[in-house]
Amino acid sequence: MSVEDFTQAQLLRRSKGAGGLRTARKAERSGRPAKRPYLFRGRIRCGVCTRKMEASPRAHGMYYRCPARTLAPGSPALAEHPPAVYLREDLIRDEINGWLGGLFAPENVDQTVGALVASQSTPSATSGTLEAAKKRLADAEARLHRFQTAIGAGVGPEALTEAINEAQAERAAARAELENKPAPSALTDAEVCAMIDSLGDIGAALSSAKPDRLASLYQAVDLHVRYEPAERTAQIKIHPASRVNNVRVRGGVAR
Repeated sequence: MSVEDFTQAQLLRRSKGAGGLRTARKAERSGRPAKRPYLFRGRIRCGVCTRKMEASPRAHGMYYRCPARTLAPGSPALAEHPPAVYLREDLIRDEINGWLGGLFAPENVDQTVGALVASQSTPSATSGTLEAAKKRLADAEARLHRFQTAIGAGVGPEALTEAINEAQAERAAARAELENKPAPSALTDAEVCAMIDSLGDIGAALSSAKPDRLASLYQAVDLHVRYEPAERTAQIKIHPASRVNNVRVRGGVAR
């Protein structure tokens, strides 16, 4: 392990350890073993704080919630975050299934394929995006090196914790963007059709009452939902062909 990695690991451990295990988990919720399947497990994010919303079973239905009390003290999101944000599963499920059913219905699938193919980035745009990501990565690593040097010269790590965390986040985001860069060649209509065909009978899956079958379909199309409690709208995105198609649907509750 390099000195830089060791220093960053120690700083991260100290910042999380200061508030105990509860504080360590406030930045992002991690997956936990579940006794029952949740259709949108890990797929819904709160539009205010961007964290994944957690499943909250109730006697009258399944909800996904994001409580403000679990945010880290001093988080900027606290200024706008409702005490608790709730999104009912059956409401968002019906809207999503209706949208997906329309996209992949036999009479619309050709139009969907065309939209997915047309939405692919041009090589020049992709190149510019990757160069920007490389620059952000280099800048973040340069800052982290300066912080490491400062710590080695005797500056207290606690004085640099916030700046280091910010640089680490920027470095992680840039790396993720580079590691998930799209293929240089655009997908053809035939390739997108093959990907859709590989999903199987989408209509049957949508009409099925079995949660595990629906959850498998959502995974196959790489479904993601961002819920905006103030507007009571949700942005839905799918990536069945390494590209994004999206729509906005209504529903949910903010308290």
